[in-house]
Amino acid sequence: MPILNRPSGETDWIEPDEVPRPIVAFGAEMADVDGFELGSHAHSKGQIMLVQRGALSCEVEGGLWIVPPRSALWIPGGALHSVKATGPLEGYNAFIDRNVGVPLPAVCCAVSVTPLLRELLARAAHLPYLYEEGGVNSRLVSVLLDELAMAKVEDLHLPMPVDARLRRIVDAMMASPEERGTLESWSRRAGMSERTLLRLIVKETGMSFGRWRQQLSVILAVKWLSGGASIQQVANDLGYESVPSFVTMFRKTLGTSPRRYMTERYSGRL
Repeated sequence: MPILNRPSGETDWIEPDEVPRPIVAFGAEMADVDGFELGSHAHSKGQIMLVQRGALSCEVEGGLWIVPPRSALWIPGGALHSVKATGPLEGYNAFIDRNVGVPLPAVCCAVSVTPLLRELLARAAHLPYLYEEGGVNSRLVSVLLDELAMAKVEDLHLPMPVDARLRRIVDAMMASPEERGTLESWSRRAGMSERTLLRLIVKETGMSFGRWRQQLSVILAVKWLSGGASIQQVANDLGYESVPSFVTMFRKTLGTSPRRYMTERYSGRL
């Protein structure tokens, strides 16, 4: 992955956990990342991934997150996670020491990125990995940490069950999201009763079956729209009978229409 703003004389990649600084940041871009994937791994430092263009999906222990443009994903230090990218990708990545002294989130979450936070991450990506401490660079890092601590959490999270029978249903839904099967048909495919399915999905995800499936649709819609798909195409691929019914579901979940949601994010790109 090409590194943007790489200081002269430094290598393309350095292990962030080995850098004795509160923040290690860089910018990166990839022109074509279809199929790009990083397998399960973890860092000692926390990680913030800001997407400027394209979309990331990240599975962390117990959940799946989608990161569209103008949003970022926070991953606490030590959390196992895997990453997939959709469409041409551009953004910023920063690794943050867990002892920085500000109340950063204890769990993985997607956060909305303010223009100030975006600019601070861009500025941090220009710093040498071993930047001089105690001066202007340290003050910049302090403001960045304060802004991150105040970032608004976004509802782009899909709880993932661990029960093997439920995971078979999840895998089938993600492979063929246009299949709008009934509760009866899904419970039959999983080899359990409807009552057992309803009880297990609530126990393992905290959501009803219908709410979980709706959240899956929103997560996939954001991912595909960020990759350049049209609203019509996304509605079809999710198995909706009409675009208005898809738009209604999207607005009910995220509070705005798909078109406005994506326009706001791309218009805010640097």
